[in-house]
Amino acid sequence: MKAPNKVIRTDKWQLNPTPDQKILLGETVKVYRRACRYLVGIIYTHWSDLGELTADQLTPAVEKLMHASAKRPNIKYPQFNKTFYKFPSYYRRAAMAFSAGQVSSFVTRYREWQSGNRNRKDAKPPKLNADTGCYPALYKGQCYKLHGYNQVEIKVFNGSDWVWTTVKITGLRERHLVESNKMMSPSLVFNERYCNLSVPFTCKPEKRKPEANVTAVDLGINTTATIAVVTHSGTVIHQEFIHPGRDIDRRDKRLKSVSMRASKTMGKGGKLHKGFCSLTYEKCRRINHQIGHIVSKRIVEIAEKFNSEAIVFENLKGWKPKGGRKRSNLRQRFHGWLKAKIRNFTEMKWAELGGKVIEVVAAYTSKLAYDGSGTVKRDSKNYSLATFPSGKRFNADLNGAYNIGARGVLKLTRRNGSEGRSSKSSGRPPRSWACLCDLWATVSQ
Repeated sequence: MKAPNKVIRTDKWQLNPTPDQKILLGETVKVYRRACRYLVGIIYTHWSDLGELTADQLTPAVEKLMHASAKRPNIKYPQFNKTFYKFPSYYRRAAMAFSAGQVSSFVTRYREWQSGNRNRKDAKPPKLNADTGCYPALYKGQCYKLHGYNQVEIKVFNGSDWVWTTVKITGLRERHLVESNKMMSPSLVFNERYCNLSVPFTCKPEKRKPEANVTAVDLGINTTATIAVVTHSGTVIHQEFIHPGRDIDRRDKRLKSVSMRASKTMGKGGKLHKGFCSLTYEKCRRINHQIGHIVSKRIVEIAEKFNSEAIVFENLKGWKPKGGRKRSNLRQRFHGWLKAKIRNFTEMKWAELGGKVIEVVAAYTSKLAYDGSGTVKRDSKNYSLATFPSGKRFNADLNGAYNIGARGVLKLTRRNGSEGRSSKSSGRPPRSWACLCDLWATVSQ
């Protein structure tokens, strides 16, 4: 198996500053943003010369314009040193890198707009935004000193000078415990709601020696995710249902309150103002984010436990619901379906462990019986229950997971040229319309 590439993942370390430290951290972020605004103007003015330089060449070139030294007493913009007295060199260089990125992005987008590459014919030209909500990057030893994992010493601005202050760390993730992970320069995130360190890690996954099985995932409406671990011989060695019902109920209860408040606000023929129930929608988005992480984490745990070769999903890109009347509960459930979020979160977590995610054709995964008996019939009262042509009653989502696993195994083990080849048992192309019985047939041959 090919060695996995390096991936970068970010942990959030929660800080617990005192009231006095909050003032210092706020002043530090404020003066850093002012420096960035100042540097954006300088870099944009001289972008014709600076734009052709590499990242290593750009920093000294900008310093020649605005930072005086003993060897360089005369500079073009002496106001920077006067305005930002004793501004630490590492903070200054971090601000330069960020400001150069802002200018480069603007210039690229503006050139595309000039060339006619626009989303709309009447699209307005992009603007150079110097007033950005950036946060200072901290360099080890110069901007922060880590004392174990209980407290961190940060260089902050007290209004007249730069001093060191020690802040307690109250919340950690687990990436710092992995020996192969390399910690990079964190950023100090501080605002009215948050105070934490955003700590990126370069993760180098170990080369895997997986077992001959795949973890198949059927994403549904009645059950958030149905898992089946299928071996290359077609044996199902594990099955599991993942459905964080408590979080889903919390989300749906809030969404239901929106319709009730809307009817009371606009009556029969009124209109809702812009931003109506925006806080409720934001809360629901956060709940969906949490659900996506809970489900994806469990999927990766199962795949890691059985050392699966890959995690298999249906290719649901561009899928749109056909069932459910407008404004009905079913349509709302389809609207809140987290198929893309769960798949993306799973891929990010699984790639960190050196695994891969594959997709198979979604057509007829739940509609065809895994035993090859034909098309199943859904129960009218309980849609998650399916009846096979043989009379067997089975969970429809689990049946779909079996077929997804079979298609995933065939995609990994068969060559591309065999995609259109028919199976002897069912007469369907095994990689696109295969069922679990087609995998059994390949083993018996």
